[in-house]
Amino acid sequence: MLTVWGRRNSSNVQVVMWGIAELGLEATRHDAGHKYGGTDTPEYRAMNPNGLVPVLKDGDDEPLFESAVILRYLASRYGDAPFWPDDVPARAQIDKWAEWAKLNIWLNFSGPVFWQIVRVPEADRNAAAIAAAVQALKPRFDIAEARIAEHGYIAGKDFTLADLQFGHLLYRYYDLPIDRPSHPAIERYYAALTERPAYREHVMVSYDDLRVV
Repeated sequence: MLTVWGRRNSSNVQVVMWGIAELGLEATRHDAGHKYGGTDTPEYRAMNPNGLVPVLKDGDDEPLFESAVILRYLASRYGDAPFWPDDVPARAQIDKWAEWAKLNIWLNFSGPVFWQIVRVPEADRNAAAIAAAVQALKPRFDIAEARIAEHGYIAGKDFTLADLQFGHLLYRYYDLPIDRPSHPAIERYYAALTERPAYREHVMVSYDDLRVV
């Protein structure tokens, strides 16, 4: 039985729960972190010394932390091709785009854009810096636009683990009141993701609790 610790409105928890659902697995999730607390206890720190979410435990196996590691573990243990092939070179091509999305898109969106809007009071926001951060994302989104326009998904013609890493941030990206460059292929891709039941359940989640007014 899979057990996940982490609050529902954490993007890192969301991508793990989305992956679990896409793999057809069941999991029990315990709220932890932010207003729920629980991450500073000795028991939790024994599972994740960083005190962050998510943490995954699969039966009696050792706990895992870091969302990207958790996703690769789940895909390796429970997934198959084309989502996560056994063939190592084919798998590496998917992993390449998963890592690219996390390092080039998520990190450059989450802190510089999302948190600056959601966690900074409106009167204190640096609108110019936020706009510049959105524009700085454009060359990276241009890469994804070309990939998706040509292949349909970020790593190729099939939905894969790489789409979890790229797709989970798009709900917040398109929900925020920002001036976004036009990327028609990504917009169609995002619209298709919103039709996936697992995406609607685990990613399209309110983040109002995170707002600082």
